[in-house]
Amino acid sequence: MSLVKKALARCARCGHEHVITIYKSINTAEDADVEARVLNGSLFMWSCPDCGCKNLVSYECLYHDPAKKRMLWLLPQNKDNSLEMASVTRHAQLLGGYTLRICPDLGSLIEKILILNAGLNDVAVEICKYVIRGEWAQQGRAAGSSTADTRVDAPADAPLHFHHVEDDQLVFSYPSEGQMASLSLGKNVYEDALGILSRNPSLQLGEGFQRVDADWLATVIA
Repeated sequence: MSLVKKALARCARCGHEHVITIYKSINTAEDADVEARVLNGSLFMWSCPDCGCKNLVSYECLYHDPAKKRMLWLLPQNKDNSLEMASVTRHAQLLGGYTLRICPDLGSLIEKILILNAGLNDVAVEICKYVIRGEWAQQGRAAGSSTADTRVDAPADAPLHFHHVEDDQLVFSYPSEGQMASLSLGKNVYEDALGILSRNPSLQLGEGFQRVDADWLATVIA
């Protein structure tokens, strides 16, 4: 079941404190709209009753989708909750077939849901993002390539997030000149990434909750 509690939050604009409702855990089986509210960020927003400012609140939360057999742990402050995580891992293992991931921020949680909803392997998607960043680094600027449509300037270390699949293309978004830009990557590159994954034991994930992102990939790719 979803677990909620009260917490004290300070408005970023006026500095006034208010009691808000936050989720310790989310169960999508109990609320048909909760996934949509996570994906649009509204579940983690609150409006200050004094000045009307919309504030983003960051907190630890376990996102559980029983129908799709996934648990995604939003863990923004590197909190040591190893005992609780071990207990949840054992429960998931008893249920069988679960995907267990750690997400360090809301953007990562949203991206992970989008990746899994698209039926993609998140490790392979990270390999695709690694390929794109490699091309950016070689080009010095995003000038387009045979692998990805990267026509908007972007530094090699720009945040890159999966968005959706369209016409056998993986579409990613990234910030460029104060706006969000997008680029497309051929599904064939994703298939190649799956091949790399299958041939490399270092890319195989262990049991329990795993963090799968660019930082993790950098530790296992030479």
